[in-house]
Amino acid sequence: MTESRVLTEDVDIDPPSERSVVIFGRDVSTIPCFRNSYLYGISIGIGVGFLAFLKTSRPQLSTHIGFGTFMATTLGYWFPCRYNWSKQKFDAAQLQQALQQQALYEGTEKERELAMKTEQA
Repeated sequence: MTESRVLTEDVDIDPPSERSVVIFGRDVSTIPCFRNSYLYGISIGIGVGFLAFLKTSRPQLSTHIGFGTFMATTLGYWFPCRYNWSKQKFDAAQLQQALQQQALYEGTEKERELAMKTEQA
């Protein structure tokens, strides 16, 4: 018997053009933290809503609890994630600027002056 094996190089698992979702004219797959915050919110909201239904046997109350949990989880994950993303983006921009300055000063008298200042401090 011959097994057919598929090489991972031959299969494009996640083509970006086919998986885009556009809401209000914006592709949400390009928004950082969008996917994770909604997946966590939906899964935790469904779980808590189901547990509330098992405990109370009241469908409307458990739906409200599940939706409230979904909103709280989504927003509770979204804001810290976006803060960390913004902070990392800012730090990367500062690092890139410092590397460009280092490339400009490399081998010049200015580099020697900066090295002397750091040695004295």
